Amino acid sequence: MGEMTTDAVDAIAAQWRHERPDLDLEAMAIIGRLGRLSVVAGKEIEAVFTAHGLQRGEFDVLAALRRSGAPYELNPSVLAETLMLSRAGMTGRLDRLESAGLVRRAADAGDRRAIRVALTDRGLELVDLVVTEHTENETRLLSVLSAKDRKELDRLTRLLLADLEGRQ
Repeated sequence: MGEMTTDAVDAIAAQWRHERPDLDLEAMAIIGRLGRLSVVAGKEIEAVFTAHGLQRGEFDVLAALRRSGAPYELNPSVLAETLMLSRAGMTGRLDRLESAGLVRRAADAGDRRAIRVALTDRGLELVDLVVTEHTENETRLLSVLSAKDRKELDRLTRLLLADLEGRQ
């Protein structure tokens, strides 16, 4: 699958080359493709969550609790920090998930002023099902790439992300 194909980014770059032949458009094309990939893949990823009645942010909360290991509970501040959310944003997600019976909030046994958020049995069952479908879907989305290409893409995106995050 090594052949080059043309896409919408090529059309945009061609227009810029015509109007501004002095510009180096390589970075614009790469960043443009990364952005388009995020949008297009994002829609297919969201479809898995939607099929189970979840929004992506709600899945993120369930997944963070599941990844934390048994007993699958964290305090809301740690959850918010993990997901890079404001406390108000986290409260809204937790309200929806609690109403759906997927998480429960309870006083922390060690500090009754603190709250812990835990997966319910139903939440654990759902997140395990959805994360299985999610990883299968992401594998499918990358199936056009060979194993070697996936490793190289992982290496390159890791390098770029580490540099950009290091600037913040």
